Amino acid sequence: MPSSPAPFSAPTDRARLLQSLEALHEVDLIVIGGGASGLGVALDARLRGLSVLLLESHDFAGGTSSRATKLVHGGVRYLAQGDISLVREALHERRALLNNAPHLAQPLAFIMPAYRPWEIPFYGAGLKIYDALAGAASLGRTEWLGRAGTARQLPGVNTDHLFGSVKYWDGQFDDARLALALARTAAAQGALVLNYCPVVDILHQDGRVSGVCWRDALAPDDVPRGGQVRARCVVNATGVWVDDVRRLDDAARGQGTSAMVAPSQGVHLVVDRSFLPSRNALLVPHTRDGRVLFAVPWLGHVILGTTDTPRRDTAREPRALPEEAAFILNESAHVLARAPAASDVLSVWVGLRPLVRPDDQAGGNTKSISREHTVRISPSGLVTVTGGKWTTYRSMAEDVLHQCVQAGHLGILPKCRTAHFPLVGAPGAGAVPTSLTALPGLHCYGDEAGTVQGLPGHDVDLGLGLTEAMVRFAARHEYARSVEDVLARRHRMLFLNASLARRSAPAVSRILQDEIGTDGQLKTFLALADQYGQVPA
Repeated sequence: MPSSPAPFSAPTDRARLLQSLEALHEVDLIVIGGGASGLGVALDARLRGLSVLLLESHDFAGGTSSRATKLVHGGVRYLAQGDISLVREALHERRALLNNAPHLAQPLAFIMPAYRPWEIPFYGAGLKIYDALAGAASLGRTEWLGRAGTARQLPGVNTDHLFGSVKYWDGQFDDARLALALARTAAAQGALVLNYCPVVDILHQDGRVSGVCWRDALAPDDVPRGGQVRARCVVNATGVWVDDVRRLDDAARGQGTSAMVAPSQGVHLVVDRSFLPSRNALLVPHTRDGRVLFAVPWLGHVILGTTDTPRRDTAREPRALPEEAAFILNESAHVLARAPAASDVLSVWVGLRPLVRPDDQAGGNTKSISREHTVRISPSGLVTVTGGKWTTYRSMAEDVLHQCVQAGHLGILPKCRTAHFPLVGAPGAGAVPTSLTALPGLHCYGDEAGTVQGLPGHDVDLGLGLTEAMVRFAARHEYARSVEDVLARRHRMLFLNASLARRSAPAVSRILQDEIGTDGQLKTFLALADQYGQVPA
């Protein structure tokens, strides 16, 4: 039975992983999708003693799961909508996440500036309810600040006509590195986990889902590589792309597929820390057009966002609309002393939310569609999970396995163990992690920092704290296969400063050539960096 995270940095040699996959004929559970939901299911299942295979078509957290607003939160706006059960669950899951990965998820104070006198008691009363719902899982008490106190704790805020503010506590995290920690923890416990290995078909036997067909996406076109694996249960956890996998299942039964997901995109703009030189975040709960605005200090920069715009497609690299960027910049100008302009933006990135469409929902405003997760089981037994949010990934996974047991796909399982299971890299008791508001560096590796420092090039800086040794560690121990993998998700340079990422890319490519014998698709990454560096107008 799995016990605790391995005390060493296990290698992730792709050739050996593929050999293991080719030798694998049957497992208890196959998980399709290497984002928050899928990785959570894989770890939970493995800790309960199941044999687990997880296949991701691109990179871990390559979609929505690396493009969150970086908040671990109960959901203040959900409280305003009266969704008490969702808020209560998220507040308790927030505490579990922070405890299991303190180097990657930490408390963060939020300050709501009040420019109208009624806002302080109004929002303050609601946040006291937020505190009460958190109970013992609270991260700090809500407090009222005067004008001077607000300016002191939130330097960079616009103090014109400012009456004061309300301060409350939530959390922040590094989403992509948390996903990676989940993948590596599951692997350390015995799960077989691979990226760049898409599922191309669903196997059926006697009308029931019985496994998958997979393909190595990195194999040369003239030497294709793939195979089949059988399973007692197959979970589709592909986020906004769940309908693509559902179509494979439905087609085998000769049926069409009605959409389960209504995608919504959230745009984020990153600016220099000088616009908000604070370790506290700024929140405007109700902009002039009724939306929410965040200014979040993260890895030495400030994230401004976000939007909630319906989309009909599920592009891998969605682009911000001009009106979305304009909204963020215009609203930021009202609450920041120095208004950011388009020329100040260092990176633009967009995440697609997999909002669950009710069975009778044909379209409409995504603000009104459920933010809660949904588990559906097809007539042939394919288990699909989507919706939800990063904060509740663990309880989502627990629910998925419960549904699998209830449906008879899996036998009775031991109790879930993930609520108190430290992830790979989690520092020991008593350690005080460096704040996630600081620039990226060795602190992002937790108790693996010494291993990183022991690799060649630990003293060669490539920009924003990224060293040659970190690139080597990414290739050897973190499944990295491309420049994008390194600069977007092992290190977050692309999300922080696209221009700098573009300049650093050739050096990363040379190191990958040395480590894995490929340039890491350098040309493709340079084009992507150009996209992230452009503010739509």
